[in-house]
Amino acid sequence: MTPAAPRRHRKAAAYLGALAGLSLALAACSSGGGSDPAAYPEDDIEVIVPFSAGGPTDTVTRMVAEPMAEELGVQLVVQNVDGAGGTVGAGQAATAEPDGYTVLMHHIGMSTAPALYADLAYDPVADFKPVGLVTEVPMTIIARADFEPDTFEEFVTFVQENADTVTMAHAGEGSASNLCGLLLTDALGVDLTAVPYDGTGPAMAEIVGGQVDFMCDQTTNTTGQITAGEVKAYAVTTPERIEALPDLPTTTEGGQPDIQVSVWHGLYVPAETPDEIVEKLTGALQVALADQGVVDQMADLGTAPVSADQATPEAHAALLEEQIATWGGIIADGQGG
Repeated sequence: MTPAAPRRHRKAAAYLGALAGLSLALAACSSGGGSDPAAYPEDDIEVIVPFSAGGPTDTVTRMVAEPMAEELGVQLVVQNVDGAGGTVGAGQAATAEPDGYTVLMHHIGMSTAPALYADLAYDPVADFKPVGLVTEVPMTIIARADFEPDTFEEFVTFVQENADTVTMAHAGEGSASNLCGLLLTDALGVDLTAVPYDGTGPAMAEIVGGQVDFMCDQTTNTTGQITAGEVKAYAVTTPERIEALPDLPTTTEGGQPDIQVSVWHGLYVPAETPDEIVEKLTGALQVALADQGVVDQMADLGTAPVSADQATPEAHAALLEEQIATWGGIIADGQGG
């Protein structure tokens, strides 16, 4: 029979055991409460928007953040981490702890980055788990209020005849406005002077101020200026006219069916995030997209929430992979031409 340990040794062992238990508890707390997916969420969630505040993606994010927060019972704190066409913020999200406390809201640029950046620091498919799609936003072709053409057909002719002097703004390489510009110049067979800005806000300010001629951008960023008469609007890049701008013709009506693009947005988490956490985020997203306030806000800006079957990881993942393949070819052709 093994003799009992002296009392002082038993006390020391108990003390060390208590310290070990405390260390484990502190480690769990320091992970943001994410060690137990069943208890998620227990703290505020950071939502990274890889573009500047006030831009279209930021606007969409803030629309859904409040009802998602109400559903989850915590705050969703938006952090704008812009730069390099959204790749800075996306890269930061890719390397975040996979505990559900860092979420990325990105647009179509998630699918174009592999073709635009040879040294991309992350893989949009391998390094992320999709949470669900949010909305698909039409694009509009707008110009400074005193730009010479009055109709879309006149715009096309004017741009083709004055390609050496016309300037086209966009919100940086890889931005939605940049991609739409690539489609437009390819369809019209012109090589224009592109003027990049650090976000859609500065680009719009320069259009309104008359410093640059035109831009192609999302309705979430242009509808207010169009209805206020601050810019001249030529066309919407969807097959049908949109309710928010019923008098604005489509590019197809104007004889340019190849200039069609809309910008989808979706939520992502780091790839190793537990599926149980992803399910909770997807559920909160679906609640937010059914919220009448969100529906009304999006309608005012010329867009709408996606259907419930699109606000899922499966539908999101399928669209992402399809769009990576599609845009890879378009960008390669544009850069090679």
